Amino acid sequence: MAPVFLFDFGSPNAWFAHRLIPDIEARTGARFVYRPVLLGGLFKLSGNQAPMIAFAGVPNKLAYERRETERFVARHGLTQFRMNPHFPVNTLMLMRAAVAAELAGLGAQYNEAMFRYMWEEPRKLDDLAVLAATMAEVGLDAEQLLTAAQTPAVKARLAANTQAAHDAGAFGIPSFLFGDELYFGKERLRDVEEALTHQP
Repeated sequence: MAPVFLFDFGSPNAWFAHRLIPDIEARTGARFVYRPVLLGGLFKLSGNQAPMIAFAGVPNKLAYERRETERFVARHGLTQFRMNPHFPVNTLMLMRAAVAAELAGLGAQYNEAMFRYMWEEPRKLDDLAVLAATMAEVGLDAEQLLTAAQTPAVKARLAANTQAAHDAGAFGIPSFLFGDELYFGKERLRDVEEALTHQP
């Protein structure tokens, strides 16, 4: 039984999880399954909102969340993190292309590149020209992936992934599924690792 990482590149917390997962895999011998979902769609299904909207009237809450991010960066040495100046980014094409890349056996390469250029060397990845150039730069066939991303099958798969995430109880990103359990947030990776360590 493999743990599942529900992700959308538009979430900085998903980037944190992506960077911590390899160490967890090394310690536990588990391999995470990366499952692209559309965060905006998940918000609509669950009635949730981004923290910057949900807590817009609670400045102390937003300030605290920023401080928690700083602590998380320091705790795990994730100093390559850079807030994307174009945030929030429309990730619809990014996530459809993630599904297309997965189906083409290129998911790991694509995911690594998009996380890198969203949160380490930030680019405006909802600009199709920028996205295509970024794909080409890392050796991916941009035309092939962007064409595939527009097909009904890929669109349907992303929608199905998002619906399945909601049906499993997810309401935000990053979320993790392991067996019948849902874990939300980068901080819950400790719980995921504990579950992996103690599985029969």
